[in-house]
Amino acid sequence: MRGMIAAAEPVAAEAGARVLQQGGNAVDAAIAAAFVQMIVNPQMCGLGGYALITLRLAGEPAGRTLLLDAPALAGSRTSAAMWVDHVIRPNPDGWGYFLKGKVNDMGYQAICTPGTVRGLATILARWGTIGWAQALEPAIQVADEGFMVDSQLATRWKTRSPYPEGCSLLDYIMANAEARRIYLTSDGIPYDEGQILRNPDYARTLRHLAAHGADDFYTGELAERMISDLAANAGFVTADDLAHYQVRDEAPTLSTFHGYTIASSQAPHGGPTLAAILNILEGYDLAALGHNSAAYILLVSMAMKAAFADRNRWMGDPAADDVPTNWMISKERAAEWRALIDSGTAISVDALPHGPPSTTHVCVVDAAGNCVSLTHSLGMSSGVITPGLGFMYNNSMINFNPLPGHRNSIAPGKGRTTGMAPTIVYQNDQPILVVGAPGASRIITGVLQVILNRLVFGMSPVEAVYAARFDCQGDRIVVQNRIPEYICEEIRRTHPVVRIPQSHGAISLVQAIAIDPSNGALSGASDTGNSGMALLV
Repeated sequence: MRGMIAAAEPVAAEAGARVLQQGGNAVDAAIAAAFVQMIVNPQMCGLGGYALITLRLAGEPAGRTLLLDAPALAGSRTSAAMWVDHVIRPNPDGWGYFLKGKVNDMGYQAICTPGTVRGLATILARWGTIGWAQALEPAIQVADEGFMVDSQLATRWKTRSPYPEGCSLLDYIMANAEARRIYLTSDGIPYDEGQILRNPDYARTLRHLAAHGADDFYTGELAERMISDLAANAGFVTADDLAHYQVRDEAPTLSTFHGYTIASSQAPHGGPTLAAILNILEGYDLAALGHNSAAYILLVSMAMKAAFADRNRWMGDPAADDVPTNWMISKERAAEWRALIDSGTAISVDALPHGPPSTTHVCVVDAAGNCVSLTHSLGMSSGVITPGLGFMYNNSMINFNPLPGHRNSIAPGKGRTTGMAPTIVYQNDQPILVVGAPGASRIITGVLQVILNRLVFGMSPVEAVYAARFDCQGDRIVVQNRIPEYICEEIRRTHPVVRIPQSHGAISLVQAIAIDPSNGALSGASDTGNSGMALLV
């Protein structure tokens, strides 16, 4: 047995599995899979994006879990008040802010300084065993030879935004000539399921990176081509932004839940909020309530709501703001929230629009015990492709508050809040669950429920990931359509509930690998809301 990989894209999962079969470790497999994800899921992740990894090296205890953050940072040409006159309203679904001209969402001004390339290169150099060029080779092959567009991607390209001020994935493509050339057929329409899509430009860019190293993206020929294009189109990212970009080595957020240790992401990401919810729920007998009973959904939702009340008020980039993370994840704060919940007092949550429900994720565990949980993203992409380079840039400016004076307001070099929560769960300092997801701030609540399903209800990874989910970050509890109406009716006596059309997905797309503490056996699952898979090799 070489290990196991779970990813939201089958081609990427297979690429990582092959690396494991050839003797690579979990880091090697995760990096190779991540680059393939960029090709087959081109608007969810890519060279122009950002990445976050939680890593356990074989033999290390929970307290030595590693966290490396490669965030998207606002460009030097930004300023806090630059879009004050552009504000229309927050997106009602919570996915960012609507501005006039969609300037924060689509096009060159939506782009933040990308960190993915430096992040993945750093991870591989420190903890991998294969070379940089070898890690890129599977993605180069897929980009050159093409991949079959699956039903999920084809459907996303046909889905329109429910709001006239918003953008669909196709809108991003239509707004850029290079994107239209690559991602539309000769008939001027998106590729449909079963069709083969090639991107030789992306392959050439990856070959260049393989030959010249990751630094070329930040200070070399690629950097020059990128900055020339961005500057010519009034982008905010400068040559200095690229040249001085650095990854962030962070201490993970560590918390406990009934004797388990949870290691997850640090502020400004989703890990502290995940820890805060678990702290609140630790004071209740969840199993006695029954899984997804009305009482269970209501209680867990109130814990979510409480933690998001703190998150939305206090969360920000610690490099720019004083974020009281230790207080937010303290057992004392959890006890205060439990007292409020038990009293029936209404919890007020300030609105904090967050990023779009996109991104992708890969989990890997190898035979030696190395564990990787890696989330990387473009947001939903700006649509911008520098001529000849083949990859899209992020649209992370949509995540900032366009009004000054707030924790998540715009500032040069600043990172913005995300829900990313790549997580490893330990029992007696041994990893027993590696989990993560795409899905904006619903990553937090999706990962939470898989952890609860596993630790509280003893579900297998497949059962834990498959089980119907819900989410509460404000005035409404949102539930997947598989949660029965008679359950919703009971909850509505106390709190508003909305059923969404989706029976699977929409509340993150969780990837998970479980490790049996008695014998080390691996089992995993990929969310049924997407087309991914888990492979044991």
